[in-house]
Amino acid sequence: MMIPRLLAVLACALPIAVAAQAYPAKPIRMIIPLAAASAVDNAARIVTQKMAANMGQPIVVENVPGAAGLIGTGLVAKAASDGYTIGGFNDSIMTMLPNLHANPGWDILRDFEPVSLVATIEWGLVANNDSGIRSAADLIAAAKAKPGEVNYGSGGNGSPQHIAMALLASNAGVRMTHVPYKGATQAALGVAAGDVPVAMQGLATVAGLVRGGKLRLVGVSTPAPMAQFPGVPTISESGVPGFEFNSWFTIMVPAGTPREIISRLHAEVVKALADPDVRAKLLDQGLTARGTSPAELGTATREQLARYAKVMKEAGIKAE
Repeated sequence: MMIPRLLAVLACALPIAVAAQAYPAKPIRMIIPLAAASAVDNAARIVTQKMAANMGQPIVVENVPGAAGLIGTGLVAKAASDGYTIGGFNDSIMTMLPNLHANPGWDILRDFEPVSLVATIEWGLVANNDSGIRSAADLIAAAKAKPGEVNYGSGGNGSPQHIAMALLASNAGVRMTHVPYKGATQAALGVAAGDVPVAMQGLATVAGLVRGGKLRLVGVSTPAPMAQFPGVPTISESGVPGFEFNSWFTIMVPAGTPREIISRLHAEVVKALADPDVRAKLLDQGLTARGTSPAELGTATREQLARYAKVMKEAGIKAE
């Protein structure tokens, strides 16, 4: 009786194994729930271009911004679990939104499978060229002189830019006023236009504006100064001791995606990140290549969920 049953199990497993072996047999769609030219979008286009070349199939990047990422993330959650729709997410989507919304329409731990933390996006404090702010110390002094009167821009309520500046203000013991925009890029352009004097931003979002002279980078939130931004001090050494902040670019897939496909995608991420040209392009944009295992990303996600639950409660950040 056992042999027919075993044959039946093998017969069911065979199509899955064959499908995974043939993967990908058609173009892959990557949904990014954020605006074009965001840090995640810039990083995704660098990495997926190399992945596509190695895999022999296009990876079509599709930006689906809206509701701080809720809409695009929901599309990935509801997609077929066949490896042909994948998500390019940041840690705001994965660990901030779930703490901001009681029911976002999906569960990051239940509805998705991790593939890899692809890169960390390093951050910095940017200022309008005519603001008079030349360092983190200048910003802190201005905020102390006029509590609540210094505005800062962000990509929206509960966005990484909002969280980063709330942490900065908390660590420095100052009070500033949050001005939400409809995305990180819009917030950066708001600083460049002088609508708000400062913002905390992923360097991949603002690198072009900084190098083009549209924005002034006055501090980086890394532990040490960054060689690609010479002369720019860390925020920690110029006004807020111990301050560090970065964000993530990750790839995730719908829950139920076969392990073989997840393993293939992870292997392709690692392979792409090993390319010196890819690493150089990421570094130039203010990103650090990572390539963690699916299990490592899963653990980091759970830890970050708990961390931001505490941060957002202490800062009084709530859904509007």
